[in-house]
Amino acid sequence: MSDLRASDPDAVVITGREGFFSAGVDLKVAPTLDASGQRELVDGINRLFAGWYSFPRPLVCAVNGHAIAGGMILALCGDYRVGCNEGNLGLTELRAGIPYPACAMAVVKAELSAAAARRLVLRAELISPPEALAMGALDELHDDPLPRALEVASEMAQLPRSAYPIVKKQLRRETIELLDAVVAGDSDPVASGWLSAEAGAASAAILARE
Repeated sequence: MSDLRASDPDAVVITGREGFFSAGVDLKVAPTLDASGQRELVDGINRLFAGWYSFPRPLVCAVNGHAIAGGMILALCGDYRVGCNEGNLGLTELRAGIPYPACAMAVVKAELSAAAARRLVLRAELISPPEALAMGALDELHDDPLPRALEVASEMAQLPRSAYPIVKKQLRRETIELLDAVVAGDSDPVASGWLSAEAGAASAAILARE
C-alpha cells in the first residue's frame, strides 16, 4: 500500500473475483496459527484496515458478490460502495468465535449506525444486498457494480486534489487517530490469545456446512 500511496493515483477502485468481493480471513488457516502467528495476523489486519480507511485519495468499492466478515469491513473502508443484487453480506466473526481486531471494530462503529452495528455484529447473520443498502453499508446497488464504481471513482477524482485528503481526514479524524494509535503502539488487546479452542471448533463447523 505504501507504493500505491506514493504513486498518488487519481482514485482507486477495489473489487473481487466474480461472485466474491471478499470472505475475510481463511478459516482453514487461522485456527492453526500459534500465538506468534496470531499476533502477526492481528497486526496485519489492523494495518490493512488502518491503511485503507485513511487512504488519502478517493476509494470506491465495487462489492461484486459475497462480502463477509473482514470482507465486509474492507467494503466499509471505502469512500463509496457500489453493491450488486446477488450475494450475502455480513459481519460473522462472532459466529466463528473470533473477536474483532481493534481497527476492524473501529471502522464498523464509525461507518454504521449504532443500531446497524449492533444487529450485524451481535447477531452475526448474513443479510441481502437490499438490506445492506437500507442499513447504510452500501451506497447503491447495480447489476454490474464495477463499471459503475469506475464511473463514481472518475467523478470523485475530479474533486479538488489538494483539498480531498484534508476534508477526508476532517471527516474521519477521530477514527483515523484511533487506528494510527493501535498500529503505532501494537496495542490491540486481542492480539495475545486471539483464537481460542472454541474458535477452532466454530470455524470447523462453518466450513463443514459449506
